[in-house]
Amino acid sequence: MQTSLSRQPVYARQGMVATSQPLAAQAGLFILQQGGNAVDAAVATAAALTVVEPTSNGIGGDLFALVWADGQLHGLNASGRSPALLTRGALPGGELPTHGWLPVTVPGAPRGWADLHGRFGRLPFAQVLAPAIHYAERGYPLSPVLADGWQRGIRAHQQRQGAEFAPWLDTFAPDGFHARAGEVWASAAHARTLDLIARSHAEAFYEGELAAQIDAFARATGGLLRAEDLAGHRSEWVTPISAAYQGHVAWEIPPNGQGLAALLALGILDGLDLPGHLDEHSLHLQIEAMKLGFADAKRYVADPHHADVPVEALLSPAYTAARRALIGPQARDPEPGDPHSHGTVYLAAADQEGQMVSLIQSNYMGFGSGVVVPGTGIGLQNRGHNFNLEAGHPNEIAPGKRPYHTIIPGFLTRVDGTPVGPFGVMGGFMQPQGHVQVVLNTVRYGMNPQQALDAPRWQWTGGKVIEVEHELGSALARALQGRGHQVKVELNSTAFGRGQIIWRDPLTGVLCGGSESRADGQVAAF
Repeated sequence: MQTSLSRQPVYARQGMVATSQPLAAQAGLFILQQGGNAVDAAVATAAALTVVEPTSNGIGGDLFALVWADGQLHGLNASGRSPALLTRGALPGGELPTHGWLPVTVPGAPRGWADLHGRFGRLPFAQVLAPAIHYAERGYPLSPVLADGWQRGIRAHQQRQGAEFAPWLDTFAPDGFHARAGEVWASAAHARTLDLIARSHAEAFYEGELAAQIDAFARATGGLLRAEDLAGHRSEWVTPISAAYQGHVAWEIPPNGQGLAALLALGILDGLDLPGHLDEHSLHLQIEAMKLGFADAKRYVADPHHADVPVEALLSPAYTAARRALIGPQARDPEPGDPHSHGTVYLAAADQEGQMVSLIQSNYMGFGSGVVVPGTGIGLQNRGHNFNLEAGHPNEIAPGKRPYHTIIPGFLTRVDGTPVGPFGVMGGFMQPQGHVQVVLNTVRYGMNPQQALDAPRWQWTGGKVIEVEHELGSALARALQGRGHQVKVELNSTAFGRGQIIWRDPLTGVLCGGSESRADGQVAAF
């Protein structure tokens, strides 16, 4: 398949890191070359991304990871819970805003780095975080896509009022700084925070000096987050969930993540004929399957410690067959079924010993809540905005609860259990849709990782509305309209996600990687 984009896949044997920012990819590669394994490289890359791509993630965000090690796949849910003081009564007018303190949940990323490293890492934790500290302390020049997102963030933040928002400008728009490609940004506060995390294996963030600073700023500016919320946070090792498709198995983290939506869609599509990649009938079936997957995800995905999430029943062959039977020749508004009768960074890493990591990290909505703890560089996430305000809903807002989460790492194996490798596509509710399209592009249509990422994308946004990239072509857009879809052609590709893929040849150990052409990213390898 030929595309208008010019990147080629990257091949290597000793190690590989793929992510959306070249400096972060190089940080991971540096750690591999120092003798680190794939988990060391992934943690180094993740920490570096908080510095070199703060438009999409930060120290105050969440993390999920899938790790292939010791012949099996391990899952880590490092997402945080809502503060103990967050109740429906704490919401002014009963509404949950997108920015400020109210949507802030406990950051899970620092403990996620420490837990991944503690179980699988090889090098000292401080050595793994050293590249991120270097970038923060010495500064780095902004890349083009990063600069564009930074400019949008500054414009949005200038519209916000309140004492809690003031430190954001000091950190991300200091006097004399202009968010343009090549402009150098540094943050001594960010470097100091990362150093404290490195030296304490993240304990300073949850029960030490940093926790005290977060608590004090929240109390002073109307926030609900407290030291007790931070001290009580724990990551959770989880069993990944899966769905088969065409001799392969796609794996996701179980709820509270939305990976279930991708698996539901793939399960439905596994029983349908998809004759061609840019084929009207195939695209219609993919869109309708994805809509059904989302309808169920939005109805059932929640914190499994607070609600019954019927994952096994939803992924059962009988249920996916029943959902498949609902798809007709015309677009329809999706509704959830009853199985009982969507600002993020993604990275993939692999080493020569066969360890592979799929890791995703986010503050949500670009820079997150817009709240930065002064003197720390910690920009807090606004994940709580994804709670549901409907009484009795599984994802209903409540204290000490993880919200529906959009960020999802993916992993592909063959049905015999042989690992293929990590993959992911960033971008809010585009993520499961990107996962489905990447799996189809590689498994069904035989594309290499770079081709699979460069191929034109679509996304369902609600009802019968779908957005398509202009590369998809006007003829296909008109054909989909003829089936009842309300098609919007987008000239800006930023809404269609940014992905990374690394596949491993099981016989030769050769790694093949692709990095999203819609971003600044890079595959770094040796």
